[in-house]
This record gives sequence, structure tokens and C-alpha cells, in this order.
Amino acid sequence: MFSSIKRFNETMTHPETGKIRIDVNHPNGMTADASPYNEQRLNVPNHQIIQGSLFPELGVDHNDVTGSAPISLSMPNADVRLYPNFFLPEESDRLFQHLLDEIPWRQDYITLYGKTVPLPRKTAWHGDDGASYSYSGIDLDPEPWTPALLEVRTRIEDAVEVSFNSVLLNLYRHGRDSMSWHSDDEPELGRNPMIASVSFGEARRFIFRHRQNKALKTEVQLTHGSFLLMAGETQHFWQHAIPKTTRAIAPRINLTFRVIQP
Repeated sequence: MFSSIKRFNETMTHPETGKIRIDVNHPNGMTADASPYNEQRLNVPNHQIIQGSLFPELGVDHNDVTGSAPISLSMPNADVRLYPNFFLPEESDRLFQHLLDEIPWRQDYITLYGKTVPLPRKTAWHGDDGASYSYSGIDLDPEPWTPALLEVRTRIEDAVEVSFNSVLLNLYRHGRDSMSWHSDDEPELGRNPMIASVSFGEARRFIFRHRQNKALKTEVQLTHGSFLLMAGETQHFWQHAIPKTTRAIAPRINLTFRVIQP
């Protein structure tokens, strides 16, 4: 139903801009243009792009990405790991449809410069009793776990050996839905929160930006069935965002599992 990451190449960081880019059509994984990188998208299919250096000691076979071994993004002051195909395509299709149909999606609103506007996406908050959460002036009390949410939670808990007690769901209905720059650093998440992000549906760009050096950016494509883990000091030093796109794209559902501190 949806595209997935096919293969990966080595990456590099531009010495002047600090931006990390990859081009799978170039033999070295670099852009053919030797000039400093700009903000234009690379002329390759979206499902063949991942931006972010890989730690070589992992020994990952880039031509055999099964989701069983994580790819660590080489980002200073961060611990970010990507499992590109953590869920099989058939599982991903089934879970996407269950979540789309069964979750009580809500339209929240935020106040910007004195004006109340709708969030550019629909959301839901599920979790254990008492796992309440607040962000951007929105207070959330948890809905109960559904069978589909419990299935996803069990899979990622087995992989990372952490028990999550809540999940924030975002439904991106089209390319105009987005997520602005932010860090998941609310007090109830603890000092070094672990955020487990699972994506189903249309692939979307996910961009990291260093909070002190905003020229330092890393980008990945979060594809159907992928799992991205952010841990350690990541939220202290990095923001992330999902930009809008003018392309006609299918919906995407993202689940970010969290641990709400008592």
C-alpha cells in the first residue's frame, strides 16, 4: 500500500553548512554538485532518501534492511535510532486501517498571537489511568488502550526493553497537515525522555535541528512501518518538525509512545 525504504548509502556532513545529505544515485552517497548544499530536495525518489550519518560499528547491511537492527544517526548530543521496516507491510496495512477507523480522533486548538487556530492535524491521547499530559496549552486525559495500540506497544517494548504508559497519536490527513519545530521536553516526561515514534501510512519528512546551532540539520524519511527511537539528551539539544508539502499524498498516522512520570 505504501512505499518503504529500499536501500541506504554512506552520508556526509557539509563542512560549511553542517547539513547532512545523501543521494543514493551518486556512487559515494553525495550530491553531484560540489557547491554548498541548499534547501532543494534531491532529485531521487522519496523512498530512497535518508539523511543522517550511520555509525559504522553497527555493521548494518544497507542492502538487507529488515528492521531487526537499528541504524543510529550520527548526531552530536543525541541518541537517535531508526528501524526502517520494523513492521512488515501486511502488519502495517492492517494496523493503519485499525487505527484510522477505531481511534476517537479529535481536533484540538491552540492560541497563536492572540488568535485561536486549529492544530494542522488530528490527535488522540491513550494510556494508563492517571497518565495525563499537557503541551502547547492542551490538557490531555488518557483514553483506554485499544487492541491495536497494545499490539504496537508490546512490539516496541520488546525491542527497547522499556515500559511505556502512554501514547500520543497524530493523524496527518494530507500534505497541509504538519508539525512545527519543538522538543518533547515537558516536565512530566522526565529529564531524559525516551520517545518511541512509529509511523504508518504515507512517508513524511522528519527533520532534526540543533537548538544551539540551527544550521546543523538531519533529515529522515519516516516510512510505512518504521520505528524511530529518541533517547538520552536528544530533547535537550534538538528540535524536530514535519513540514508541509504541496504534493498530493495519502494520510499518515504517527504514534509517539512515552513514559509519563508520576
